[in-house]
Amino acid sequence: MIQRNLEAEILKLLKQFPAVAILGPRQVGKTTLAKRLARHTGKACIYLDIEKPSDQLKLSDAETYLRFHSNKLVVLDEVQYLPALFSTLRPLIDEKRKAGRYLLTGSASPALIKGVSESLAGRIAYTELPPIGFSELPASISLQRHWFRGGFPGALTAKTEVQSRNWLDHFIKSYIERDLNQFFHVNLSTTLVRNFWQMLAYNNSGVLNAENFARALGVTNPTVNRYLDYLEGAYLVRKLQPWFANVNKRLVKSPKVYIRDSGLLHRLAQIHTMDELRGNVLIGASWEGYAIEQIIQVLPPALSPFFYRTHNGAELDLLLVKKNKPYVAIEIKVSASAQPSRGFYESIDTLNPAKRFVIAPYGEAYPGRQASIHCGLKHFLEQELPKI
Repeated sequence: MIQRNLEAEILKLLKQFPAVAILGPRQVGKTTLAKRLARHTGKACIYLDIEKPSDQLKLSDAETYLRFHSNKLVVLDEVQYLPALFSTLRPLIDEKRKAGRYLLTGSASPALIKGVSESLAGRIAYTELPPIGFSELPASISLQRHWFRGGFPGALTAKTEVQSRNWLDHFIKSYIERDLNQFFHVNLSTTLVRNFWQMLAYNNSGVLNAENFARALGVTNPTVNRYLDYLEGAYLVRKLQPWFANVNKRLVKSPKVYIRDSGLLHRLAQIHTMDELRGNVLIGASWEGYAIEQIIQVLPPALSPFFYRTHNGAELDLLLVKKNKPYVAIEIKVSASAQPSRGFYESIDTLNPAKRFVIAPYGEAYPGRQASIHCGLKHFLEQELPKI
């Protein structure tokens, strides 16, 4: 079993907050992690899977049931299926303000679930469990395998490439094409959802143009934007916002959109092997999205991620901002021998960030122009980022 970076943080939060929520996409390991953490607390524990009708029946009078188990750690799995629970938990927590009473898991942001009217502010700590990240990989799994298969445990640890593809195909059909509609109470046809995702895949890392999506799909701009919000709330898509504060330039002000899991991206684009990826036009966008996701997963709280682009061609794939000032400029290249674009150096001249990096899949670190450092992703994550 792969150790998750989030474990120690959640155990600390359970000693501070009455409720802790583990949020993330389906099949990412939330239930496994929640059960393991519950055992580590040393407290009596009760587990409820809210997808099971029998457990839903136990919660038909949730207030009475949970009050009866008030001295135990109650694990509520997939809480988005019973949004009224948030309103029930608030008075129960206020009656007995004690840390570590509830451990929730959810596959969608509570802010987007219909029926969630209670925020539990001050009573709950929210954490996000993404797919397995590069920094969590055991020595037996290479960067190349992780990049190609993605971080969902079922795909990443499958014995063969065929089994990995099969897992992702079933995930797409059952979850992306069906379950998400139920989560968010939307009524989009399977064909429309499939076409939407394929457009996302072929526009991965591109600046969002909702009008183009709407025209191609035969829907309205608000429908496109609303569905993207849902996908972001299901932790499947990342909208990377542009940085444009206090810069006197004509700037791009729409977000860039990424499918967060690279394995999911490759299946949606029907890329079957690593060799196919190497010869596919999507390889640059795939590596850019993968590298950005791995960096964001381990960013310290003081750094916020953005991209930067002007209409004149200056561009940074990733800009890390600290105290509202550009601090780290990053260009992402799929080849260690590729040279940074002119737009990278123009952005550095304009923003004057303290740190500048060009990141490829592999390669030793060496100095480049304008005080930049060229390096592989592993070196950046392990050697450079901890010093920033």
